[in-house]
Amino acid sequence: MNEAIWLEVALNGPWSRERQPKIPITADEIVEDAIASADAGASIVHFHAYDPVSGRQRDDYEIYAPIIERIRSQRDVICYPTLPFAGSVDAPSQLSPAQRFEAVEKLAQAGLIEWATVDPGSTNITHYADIPDGRMGFVYSNPESHVRYGLELAKKYGIVPSYAIYEPGFARLGAALHSAYPGAPTPIYRLMFSDGITFGFPPSDWALDAYLRLLEQVAPQAHWMIAGLAVDIEPLIETAVARLGHIRVGLEDAPFGCTHSNATLTDRAVQRIEHAGRRAASTAEIRAALQQS
Repeated sequence: MNEAIWLEVALNGPWSRERQPKIPITADEIVEDAIASADAGASIVHFHAYDPVSGRQRDDYEIYAPIIERIRSQRDVICYPTLPFAGSVDAPSQLSPAQRFEAVEKLAQAGLIEWATVDPGSTNITHYADIPDGRMGFVYSNPESHVRYGLELAKKYGIVPSYAIYEPGFARLGAALHSAYPGAPTPIYRLMFSDGITFGFPPSDWALDAYLRLLEQVAPQAHWMIAGLAVDIEPLIETAVARLGHIRVGLEDAPFGCTHSNATLTDRAVQRIEHAGRRAASTAEIRAALQQS
């Protein structure tokens, strides 16, 4: 086996337990899931912080920092947080770039993170199952000023931008904006698929190939991985591995009501990676590959 495949686990997401009952919410649950997933083969851990009282997402440094410290004290993995929505029920007024990236910047200053979420575009998030009931989706908004702010932080602190590519235009804009920040680490292009939400492409070989042809034009040297929301990404793993792509799994991305744990989803991904003739990369291997980018 030659090239090792990066494996990321996204532990929870913004769904609350109404949509995804098995997600970890408390600090203890997040740490426990992160360690179990690391032991199963994940070297990258992404999670959303929750307010322990309200049970709602709250992206504060004071919540993120001790969780990351606890995880990193027990396992050598890359941990990184999310961003609050620019506007939502918890932030009815539009947040500024500085407000959205406040926790990220503090975590970078403290040396606790190596990656950061920087999503280069906006899209509608509408669940197919909600449409017949008249339940409205929402706009996942990332104005260009916010993307630029995130790239400026990436350049300043040397943190790797993790680009979620919900639509092809995200890749084009992300690549163009990155070129305006020389010295910023090369972004990772996380290609987002879905079965249950209307954005982008379904998880199919032709869709992956379309994205890869685009990346050949706009970001030919960039690392990429497959992921998504409300999606069963497992059938696409072998195809991605054959094309030397990387993998993200976890309860943030899985179909709603998933009965597997994060550790089980990680273990299943490792089995598919190995079936495709590769192996899951160590954290040291991921860092070394990024230094060469």
